[in-house]
Parts: sequence; structure tokens; C-alpha cells
Amino acid sequence: MKVVIVGGVAGGATAAARIRRLDEEAEIVVFERTGYISYANCGLPYYIGGTIEDAEELTLQTPESFWKRFRVQMKVHHEVTAIHPERKTVSVKNLENAEEFEESYDKLLLSPGAKPVLPKISGIGNEKLFTLRTVEDTFKIKKYIEEKKPKSVILAGGGFISLELAENLRESGMVVTIVQRPKQLMNPFDPDMASFIHNEMRQHGVKLYLGHTVEKVEENEQSINVLLKDGTALQADMVVMALGATPDTKLAKAAGLELGIKESILVDERMETSVADIYAVGDAVQVKHSVTGADVLISLAGPANRQGRIAADNICGGKSIYHGSQGSSVIKIFRLTGATTGINERTAKKAGINVDKVILSPMSHAGYYPGGKMMTMKVIFEKESYRLLGAQIIGYDGVDKRIDVLATAIHMKMKATDLKGLDLAYAPPYSSAKDPVNMAGYMIDNISKGILKQFHIEDIEKVVQKENIVRLDVRTPEEYAHGHIDGFRNIPVDELRERLNEIDTDKPIYVICQSGLRSYIASRILSGKGLECYNFAGGFRFYDAVIREQSLIETSLPCGMDQRK
Repeated sequence: MKVVIVGGVAGGATAAARIRRLDEEAEIVVFERTGYISYANCGLPYYIGGTIEDAEELTLQTPESFWKRFRVQMKVHHEVTAIHPERKTVSVKNLENAEEFEESYDKLLLSPGAKPVLPKISGIGNEKLFTLRTVEDTFKIKKYIEEKKPKSVILAGGGFISLELAENLRESGMVVTIVQRPKQLMNPFDPDMASFIHNEMRQHGVKLYLGHTVEKVEENEQSINVLLKDGTALQADMVVMALGATPDTKLAKAAGLELGIKESILVDERMETSVADIYAVGDAVQVKHSVTGADVLISLAGPANRQGRIAADNICGGKSIYHGSQGSSVIKIFRLTGATTGINERTAKKAGINVDKVILSPMSHAGYYPGGKMMTMKVIFEKESYRLLGAQIIGYDGVDKRIDVLATAIHMKMKATDLKGLDLAYAPPYSSAKDPVNMAGYMIDNISKGILKQFHIEDIEKVVQKENIVRLDVRTPEEYAHGHIDGFRNIPVDELRERLNEIDTDKPIYVICQSGLRSYIASRILSGKGLECYNFAGGFRFYDAVIREQSLIETSLPCGMDQRK
């Protein structure tokens, strides 16, 4: 059996190695148009910033090492220019000497990846304007920075690459500005959770222009000018377009393969295309979202690697199935870690799901052990069925471990109430006896039993204006004086029983505290007296972070802490 693979990064390289492990006699040829195979795409911003010092660390394998271990022909600087399904060949061009030839196959695997999105504006092609997708792109940016020593950069886009590059360039001393068309960074997060990301970026001096679109790019001798759609003019020494990527499916389209959303390649659960013996994996393929069942594009290394393995199994006669992508991801944002899995609240509502949520702010480990830090968790579930839909976490230590537990729970189709019963590892330096994931489960279990009734940040305006209710803030007087919501009266939770006579017990009571814990305790005290009460999800800390950030966005202020004072 002869297998030809187009593209040698995540999915293609994984498939090649798996095919060899399953079939020692197969002839395997990989064509890669760049000079690199099996490289760490996610590590590129860290090399530009100097966190990764040796360029060779980015390359997980070389053509020589791949041949030595797997006897796979890795032909770099070879571009496949056409697929001929009727005669089972591909046309190939050697980019080093312009030689063209046809290569036959028994099975063909397409792993072409995606290409950077470039807006249709004037100025594209400017020598001070860059994209970041390949190792070659990385070296080009790195060389420009070393030779020209730019002091400022504008990043267009607010996804993974942009944020990672912003952090690395800012820490190297550059003035960094991000322009993003949506009014938030990192679309996998809901706007409320993204507020914590915005605040961290601003605190580290990154200027944010959210809700703005790049209209034009112009170069002058000293700098490059970026004109926004609203007329704002920005200036920097270089620009990086990081607007995301779109499936690179020119070959598949020309060969007559069926295409899906954004002209991605349609594949079945075996990763086989509409044409027999042609498989496809990675950023170029359309998949099913494992939570909603919707057709989606998910450009992440984990799914690409799994798809490569599954395609390899089936190429070798197996019966492996790809069950969809869940979108689990994690990102470092200066001191913070942000992580998400499943779907967010916005996506759930668009899908017509009757959604509910809990928001909590637990410590990363036992409070009595030094060094614990607070994280903010948002867990999404379906009302009535309590189907677990997704989770978002922003914090410091322990975020990655909690998101992985929640990702596993979603994958195994657990109910949100089942989180309370998970038997998770505990030692004071690592966790609490009541792990944050268990805590989320306890809260959702209380909701299912009617023990906990909530109101949310989107309800605040109505609650403040509503008549015939009691608004109660149960924090300490010092916390209350430092900041509170107008209309909420302060009675500390530890004084509540003795001061019940100060409350109109004939009215519903809406309770808030700093994180949601003391207000829950207050709610139970009040409920125990037969009163109707509602606990504010997330607490004042969550409210304050979200409202402050929304105010900055609405007033279009680009910088952070200075404008808030």
C-alpha cells in the first residue's frame, strides 16, 4: 500500500507515524511546501519574544529524523498543485528547482491546514506588515525585530496568536496595541469572563481598541499607519495581521471534493472525504461539535492530532471513529491563565438551548496553605435536564487541571449535578478538600433541589429599579464602603440573625456579597425563616470587573488603569 500525505505538520505527521506503526511495509510519502515538518505551531509567539531561545526547539522532527525512525519520505519544499482522483495521482512541484511530476497513491490524506485571513483593504503586502502562521513567518518577524528594532506594534485580531504575541512583544519592551472588530478578545469566552482578560492586558500596558475595524494600512518612511473604520488613525513601527485563519482547500475544491462551511472539506466520522480513498484532517475539515452536534471549524492541535490517528487507523483497514470536537483550550495571558471547554453561554442561547449557569470564585488550593490564588469559574448547563454544556475559568494556578476535569465530564456526558460526586485528588498545596469542580457541582445540585435561587449580572438593572423588594449586601462595612451597588443596604452576614427586624420580610430579598459564598449563607438563613430570597451569582468582585470593563469599551478608551482612576 502506498500512502501520500499532503501537509506534514500536526495531522499529517501524526498520521504518517501511526500508519508506520500499523503497517511496516507501507510506502509513505509526505509532501510539505514549507521547509519544516512536525513543528510546534503554538510555540511560535514564544520564540519571537525570546521565551524559547533556540529555533530548533520548535521543530519536533526533521525530515532526516522522521526517515531514520519511521522510514517515511518527508519531502519538504514540495507543493502538491493538483489531485487527480480518477487516476489516483497528485501533481507535485519541487519549489527548490521548479521540477514538476506526478505521484501515484493508493490512499491519499489531505492535511493542508489553514491560511491567514487577510482583509480586502489597501496596504496589504506592505513590508512592515506580517502574518504569523508558519515557521518561515516566525523567522521573518524575528529578523525584522532584530534588525529594525521596532518600538511599537499593532496587532489586528484578538485570538490565541494575537494575545500570545502581544504578551511576548510587550515583555520585550514594545508598545503593543490590539485592534479587534468584536467588542471582546477571545471569542470562546463569554463577554463577562473576557473582562478579566481585558483587565490583565490593560494592566500590562497593552492598548485595546475593541469594536473597531482596520480600514486601511499605509506606510511611510518611519512607520506604518493604520486607519480604523471610525476614522481613528493609529501609528506603529510594524503591524501583524492575526485575524484568524480560513481552511486552505484550493486543492480539494479543484478536485471536486464536497465542501462545507467556509469551503472546508467535508469528511465522515472515519475522516474520509466524499471521494473514496481520500481522507482529510486538521484545520481544513468541517467537524461536528460534540456538545451541540452543529457543523463547526475548530483549529486546535489536539483535534488535528486525534483526527490524524483516526484517519491512519482507517487507511490501514481499521474502524476508528471521530466523535467530534469539544473546543477545549487554554492560554497564558501574562500572569493569568484562561481556559474553556464545550460551548459558552452565548453559543448555547443561539442554539436555542434553555441555559443556566453558576459562577464561583474558589481558591486554587487550601486557604491555609501559603500561595493560594483565586480563580473565577463559569459552568454552563441546560435547565431541567442539567446536561453539562461548557465551562470557562480565569485564574492563576490550577486552572488547567480544573478545565481538564470539566472537559472529561462533558465528554462522558455527565450531568452538571454529577460534578459534586467526583473523587478528586486533594493535598493542601494542590487543592481543597472541596475541590472547585466539586463546589460547582454542589451549587448546581442546590439549584436542582430548589435550595439555591440566583440572579445574574444581566438582571442587576431590573433589580435596582424594581419596587417591592429588599436589596441586601452582606459584606463587611469596610468592603461595602470600598464599593457597592446603589440601592443595596449593608447588613453583614454575621449580624443578620440579630438584625432581621430591620428587613421587610414580606418582600423578596436579593442578596449580594464579595464572591457569592456569604450571600448564599445569608440566603439560607433567610430561607430558614421562610423568606423568599435570591443569591447574586459571582458576587460583587465579578460584577465590578465586568461593569468596569464594559464602561471602558463603551467609551472606546484604549488604555487601562490610568483612565479608570
